[in-house]
Amino acid sequence: MRPRSGAWRALAVLLPLLVAGVLSGAAPAAAADDVRTEEARIPAGSGADAVELDSTLYLPAAEELPAPAVVLAHGFGGSKDSVADDARALAGRGYVVLTFSARGVGGSTGQIGLNDPRFEIADLSALIDVLAERDDVVQDADGDPRVGVAGASYGGALALLGAAYDERIDAIAPQITWHSLTSAFFPDHTGDLDTGTPAAVPPTSDGGVFKSLWAGLFFGIGSAPADLLAAFGDGDGGAPDGGMPVALPDELLAQAAENPEATERLLTCGRFTAEVCAAYQTAASTGELTPEVAAILDRSSPAAVVDRIDAPTLLIQGTQDSLFGLGQADANARGIAADGTPVKVVWFAGGHDAPASGGQADELREEVAGWFDWYLRSADDPSRGPEPGTGFEFPAPTGLGATLGRVQGGGRTVVAPVYPGLDGAEPAERRAVPVEGPLQPVVTPAGGTPAALTTVPGLGSFAAALGGAAVEIPGQFAAFDSEPLDAPVEVVGASTVDLALSSASGSATLFAKLYDVAPDGTMTLPGGLVAPLEVTDVSTDPTDPTRVGITLPAIVHRFETGHTMRLVVSSTDQAYALPAEAAVYSVGLAAAEATDGAAAGATQLSAPVVDGRSEAAAGASRWWLLLAAVLGLGLLGWLASLWWGRRRQVGVVEPDGEDVPLRFEGVTKAYKDGFVAVRDLSFEVRRGQVLGLLGPNGAGKTTSLRMLMGLIRPTEGRISVFGHAARPGAPVLSRLGSFVEGTGLLPHLSGRQNLRLYWAATGRPAEDAHLEEAIEVAGLGAALDRPVRRYSQGMRQRVAIAQAMLGLPDLLVLDEPTNGLDPPQIHAMREVLRSYAATGRTVIVSSHLLSEIEQTCSHVVVMAKGQKIAQGTVEEIVGAGGAVLVGVAEADTDRAIAVLEELPGVTAGRTDDGLVAELGGVPRDRALRALVEEGIAVDQFTPRRRLEDAFLALVGES
Repeated sequence: MRPRSGAWRALAVLLPLLVAGVLSGAAPAAAADDVRTEEARIPAGSGADAVELDSTLYLPAAEELPAPAVVLAHGFGGSKDSVADDARALAGRGYVVLTFSARGVGGSTGQIGLNDPRFEIADLSALIDVLAERDDVVQDADGDPRVGVAGASYGGALALLGAAYDERIDAIAPQITWHSLTSAFFPDHTGDLDTGTPAAVPPTSDGGVFKSLWAGLFFGIGSAPADLLAAFGDGDGGAPDGGMPVALPDELLAQAAENPEATERLLTCGRFTAEVCAAYQTAASTGELTPEVAAILDRSSPAAVVDRIDAPTLLIQGTQDSLFGLGQADANARGIAADGTPVKVVWFAGGHDAPASGGQADELREEVAGWFDWYLRSADDPSRGPEPGTGFEFPAPTGLGATLGRVQGGGRTVVAPVYPGLDGAEPAERRAVPVEGPLQPVVTPAGGTPAALTTVPGLGSFAAALGGAAVEIPGQFAAFDSEPLDAPVEVVGASTVDLALSSASGSATLFAKLYDVAPDGTMTLPGGLVAPLEVTDVSTDPTDPTRVGITLPAIVHRFETGHTMRLVVSSTDQAYALPAEAAVYSVGLAAAEATDGAAAGATQLSAPVVDGRSEAAAGASRWWLLLAAVLGLGLLGWLASLWWGRRRQVGVVEPDGEDVPLRFEGVTKAYKDGFVAVRDLSFEVRRGQVLGLLGPNGAGKTTSLRMLMGLIRPTEGRISVFGHAARPGAPVLSRLGSFVEGTGLLPHLSGRQNLRLYWAATGRPAEDAHLEEAIEVAGLGAALDRPVRRYSQGMRQRVAIAQAMLGLPDLLVLDEPTNGLDPPQIHAMREVLRSYAATGRTVIVSSHLLSEIEQTCSHVVVMAKGQKIAQGTVEEIVGAGGAVLVGVAEADTDRAIAVLEELPGVTAGRTDDGLVAELGGVPRDRALRALVEEGIAVDQFTPRRRLEDAFLALVGES
């Protein structure tokens, strides 16, 4: 019952991001050698909820005592050991630092309550009680030590909730943490929110879109205790592959050993309380926010109690964080500052998706220490330092992608005197950017697959790994663009825009994101961040859509001059729970509403901008010089590649391109591991031909088709379509239609509706679809207007063929078009392809049904092991052996044998199949003429071998 070690290794990649947070993201400052530690097990809770917390106390040099105290909490999945370096650094600075493993974690007993005020927050008060009894800790009153609390993520929420419930806490520094777990795991960015702060996003009300990947990761970390695995595994007593050991109460383990149901619950829920476990199971299985789930998440959220926090608060949040975005810190700042509590907000280029760089982590550690120096030390203490103020700091916006480093601002920070809109401050300035685009259909596939891929939890934006380009699925998104910018736009916070939506069901699940599109078409998704939209009560009539205000993710990004801001609204995202039912939405832009004296105008994207003073970190100028050199070299390389690409693209256009729709010239595709999928492949296809591409599995057929369609690039050689190079995105590929890997039809729509929707998704004019002509060529008849779910497999295939024929492409590429059809349907499909080629167009068919290739195709290319082994007409391939089957009357058989054997090199004789003649090098027409001239009636004179025989012989010879 022990999980595979590979799963633990994968989890280990993500654990440091969850555990360490900000403070432990870099090597600690040099701590004093005389820092001492004391280990203790601290009791907390009572009755059935009683636990022992495993703690370590770090004490500074004796001459610095008594000293203020800091409770340092760890991130989720960690323990007191996760923050040991930071604790030692703070102790070296003159603080008494208490670290501990939260209940249910590390050496502490109990079960995880998810920062439940009854459990973990009460535990924090028990720790403060211990500090209140120590003479080496500064005391403000009897039982009231001078204490600050800091922590990241799980530990950051503990600091916020602790300050709300325990008035003895004097200052807090929470980092990359949440305001509302409900809004974090069930986000919904719809609705209007007028706060004046730059990163405010609407809170979840009745429901949202379940953030399933992040939730699954959290639950997976907490649901497999090491000692439980050891009890049912190899008994080594430790976590597999170095995972953190976790202790469960002995009584629970004893119950598990005796009770199968208890065992199952422990294996399912691990360290979590039954209440938290049940909430996750409900959310994971339904994707819905039930009142019971909301109650648990709200109870563990600072949202409901931030107005109680009187402790000065330093909020540190990351711009690379798909778990707890900048909007969570924005909401905390608003709630805490509302009653006059001092609040400072710091954003940094990092977060749960990308830890801070070493230098930046050092700066953030100084921010935290400086905050505590001012609010925990006495006014006459020379170590107190300058007042940190209540301003706002954020990384200088740039248009650089994450592939050039995590620190987006290149080490530069913008400092503003106040956080805009906070506690009476002026609201954030906003810039209106017009965007435009037509009303567009957006499809949700059944089961939500395939889905767009933007963010991988803990690994940053997937876009960063691909140079900034996320994976959007055609037909599943609507796009709206600004004009190329005439001046840079530095977005600092969350932009807003109004959409016009309709849905046949009256509701929709969508995902909005703001791309940066360079002049060359390169798309970058800042931070890989997405705004989920759970839209209800919308119009069912596309002609009368509902206006819906949405808030995009809060980002820090510079859109450069000449770039385009592209709003994309998609129906899927891999990181979220998606509707199981297929659906079609209508998505457009809502025009700006009319005002007094002014008519309704173009849709405006409202982007927040924040002014401030730019400061460079120590040594940053050297990095800027290095960055400038790298960019200069990159620019030269880009110009060279652009010149060479244009030279190749413009300089080589084959003059016979219209007569030769497809040409492979010495094409090779090799991969980095040395595998060569296609080797030196050359052939051409002429107008009006139906070419069959044949070969066993692994022959390279699919790779060849993918290169033809511009999906992958060849390593060597050239593929031309109508004389132009077939590169990804090449305009000439618009003359190509294809059908591969399933029909992808929506079952609740009719065939005609599917075809119209598919064409609309291409963005091309409706009159260019030639819908009726494609339908006529495919021969679908009246069945086209019935729902696809009532179609047979053959009818679905024919709709898919018609879909590929939309626009009447000059080159049609089909992969297994007769797959699953019965003989009559195969015969009909054969006629469809022949008639299509008869119009002067060209068809390429890849298939394993050799008999159908023989009857459908005019020409064949046979491949094996990545190479072409034969090419020619079907007749040439089949007749290569020179054997023919001769049909004559029984009385004429002997005379026919004699006539044939008079020809040089010909042998003939009777077989079970009839009279067979091996012609050798004699042409078939000469042998047939000899029989006719002798007055022998010939009923049949055909090659004896079938295409299958020839294929097997050729592949065997290869």
